[in-house]
Amino acid sequence: MLRTNMCACILDDVMTGRQFIAKVRQWARTRSLPVRFDAAAGPGSHGTLHLGDRKTTVKDRKKEIGKGLLNKMLDDLGIQRNQF
Repeated sequence: MLRTNMCACILDDVMTGRQFIAKVRQWARTRSLPVRFDAAAGPGSHGTLHLGDRKTTVKDRKKEIGKGLLNKMLDDLGIQRNQF
C-alpha cells in the first residue's frame, strides 16, 4: 500500500519528486533558507531544485524516488538524512 503522508513516505523511503520538493520547502522554511524549483533548467521532465547556494536535479515529479537517489539529492543540498 502506498502511503500519501509525506512523513510516512520518508520512513518507507518511497516519495515522489513532487513530495520531495514540498518536503524540502517545508524544511527550508523552518530554517529561513531560500528555495526554488526551476522546471525549465533540467532535461526533459527533470528540473533543478535550488536551496540557498546548493542545487540538485529532481527527476520526473510524478515518479517515485528510490532510497539511493533520495540520499544523493539530500547530500547535494547539504541536508543530513536525520534532519529531514
